[in-house]
Amino acid sequence: MENNYTPMAFRLKTERLELNMWEESDADWLRKLIHERGVDMPTLDATRSLIIDMRKKAFENGISLLTIRRRDEGDFIGYCGLIIGRTTLEEPEIAYELFRSAHGKGYATEAASVVLDAAIATKRSRLWSTVGAWNVASFRVLEKLGFERHHSTWNESGEIVWNKREL
Repeated sequence: MENNYTPMAFRLKTERLELNMWEESDADWLRKLIHERGVDMPTLDATRSLIIDMRKKAFENGISLLTIRRRDEGDFIGYCGLIIGRTTLEEPEIAYELFRSAHGKGYATEAASVVLDAAIATKRSRLWSTVGAWNVASFRVLEKLGFERHHSTWNESGEIVWNKREL
């Protein structure tokens, strides 16, 4: 498939955060984050394979989720970036997930804001975000970034709200 978009920057910084490309050494904390969702913790090998696959796709597609690390503390608090997800490479989704201990401190908004700027720099015209209807905190982040609710779909987990942002 022809990709006519500028690749997004895979190293981003904010006042408090650094967002970077995945390394295999990120597998341990990523599996703990996945486990926080209330699902079984994936094995270290499975998580490393996921990271290797994400890196490969990032260089093929020019978009990726990026790790989020607090600059002063140096610790990983989650990820944020662009994915194909339920959408397309032409109109990707912004996605983010943080450890519960990092919730409520503005980190998701800060990370998503710099990813939004990176998305604009790729010369795309629209971004999406799909969020479970229960996720009030994610809706607050998206509202601050200028996303608007568009429509809903349903799956086995319930209502999925589609939000869009013209760039």
